Parts: sequence; C-alpha cells; structure tokens
Amino acid sequence: MYETKYPLVFSGNANFKLAEEIAQTMGTKVSEATVKRFSDGETRVEVLENVRGRDVFVIQPTSQPANENLMELLIMIDCMNRASADRITAVIPYYGYARQDRKVSPRTPISSKLVADLVVAAGADRVLTMDLHAGQIQGFFSKPVDHLYAKPVLIEYLQKELKDNLIVVTPDAGGAERARSYAKLLGCPMALIDKRRDKPNSSDVMHVIGEVKGYRAVIIDDIIDTAGTIVKAASALIEHGATEIYACCTHPVFSGPAISRLKESQIKEVIVTNTIPLTDAAKEMGKIKELSVAKLLGEAINRIHSGDSVSSLFV
Repeated sequence: MYETKYPLVFSGNANFKLAEEIAQTMGTKVSEATVKRFSDGETRVEVLENVRGRDVFVIQPTSQPANENLMELLIMIDCMNRASADRITAVIPYYGYARQDRKVSPRTPISSKLVADLVVAAGADRVLTMDLHAGQIQGFFSKPVDHLYAKPVLIEYLQKELKDNLIVVTPDAGGAERARSYAKLLGCPMALIDKRRDKPNSSDVMHVIGEVKGYRAVIIDDIIDTAGTIVKAASALIEHGATEIYACCTHPVFSGPAISRLKESQIKEVIVTNTIPLTDAAKEMGKIKELSVAKLLGEAINRIHSGDSVSSLFV
C-alpha cells in the first residue's frame, strides 16, 4: 500500500531501546521527535521530521509508570495526526490496563475499554500489540488490531536450552489454552495448578493437577507482576517432585516485591521478553533471561506497511 516510501518509526520514552532494535531489523532508524516534560509535568511532544502523507508507527508500551506512558502515546498519536500523517499505527508491545477487561463487582470500570477508546480518539488508524491478557480486548477497538504472540521467540529458546524431560505448567485455569499450545509445540505433557483460598485473608492452597514428579517444570504465563502466584506455584511443584522450575512470560511487569520474591524462590531461571524494559534490580538478580521480540514486531510493521498478510505471524 505504501511501497513508494519507507515507514516512519517513532518512539516514546517507555522502551526506546526496543524501538531502536525494531528499526534496526527493518533496516532503518527511529525517526526524530522530542518527547519530554514541561516544568509542571505535562508531556511535551514535537516531531522533528516531515510526516505529511506518510505511514507512521508509534512504538510505546504502556508499562509503569502506566499513566505517564499512556499520555505520551496519546499525545504522540495526536501530534502525528495534526502533522498530516496519512496512517498512524499504535505499536503497543505491552497493553497496560488489560487486566481491567470486565466488571468484577457492581461499581467498577472496564478500564481496558476506556484506554482503547482513548487510543482511537487520539487518531490511531490501527493497533499492533502482543500477548494481550485477554484476547477479547481486540474487540474494544473500532479500528483494526493485529495481535501478535511472543510464543515463537520463547519456544525457540525452550527447544534449544531446555529440550529434555520438560512439562509445561499453567499457574491458573485461565492460562490452560496457552499452556496447551506450548506443550503441543514442545512435544511434552502439561499440568495445571488449581489455586484456592479456603477463607478470606488465608493463604492460597495450590493443588497440582497432573504428574510432575521427575520433570523439569516450565511455568507459562503472559505477565509476571508481583510474582506471588508464580513463586507459590514453584513451591507446590517442588513439593510434588519436580526436579527444576523455570518461569516463562512475555511481559515482565515485576512490580512491588516481585524481584525479592523471585530471587528467594526455587525458580532456577525466569525467561522473559523485552516488551517492557527490565529494571536495574531485575538485571542484577542473575535469574533473568531476556529475549528480544524486535524481529517479530519489525516483520509485522513491514508487512502492515506493504499491505502483505500478517496472519502467518499469529502463531
């Protein structure tokens, strides 16, 4: 569709390193823009290149600080729109507020729908994202959404480094479909952890469903936030005879006590992608293996730009 001119890739401050890697895989560079703060904390954006009539991609995960990064994304999209960009794609490697995708009690918001409305209202013509916490969030947008999965990147590493005597484990029933697809590709069995709380303010009780004795267990999830569930799951698996525990996720949110919990846990290695930049504490922990999704996102951007099919990347 836009073969005559190469796509323009811009980035906010949330994960500039990933944007640089994506641009490099595409054979280009991140286009110049100023994304800073006024003295009162308001976001200031100025595009330093001509975007009139161009195909523009704005790369910005809405990870912590979520509200600041979200506002940067919205203001950058609005800026591109007012600068007469022909098409604007919001590339959101990590979609924040995704866990607020439904009303969990009578007087609560559906914040992930609100964020989708804001992105569209700002002027985005389409969205490219990765491993949404809930797939139905795609339907919250009134614009096209390309939903990629980090699975090819994670599977490649697992097949190379942990190929023998594996069992894939989901830390809750909601992740069973994800774990099943990983187990199928790895050619290994699957187990499930049933988490129950017998009464308020009591500790979670982990019931392991499936035989894990003698296996190297890989716990698969989309997000590790405070790491409470995944650390308890690891302890339960060890109690049931698993020989080694690995944790694997797309989005390393790592908030609150996550780093200290993972450091003190029985998890041997935590395998993550770079949708969210790691903190210095996470890098220094020594248990984190970070894999890049830049090539996958770069390929998707090239295909969207040229009008080619992206469906083969949805695995």
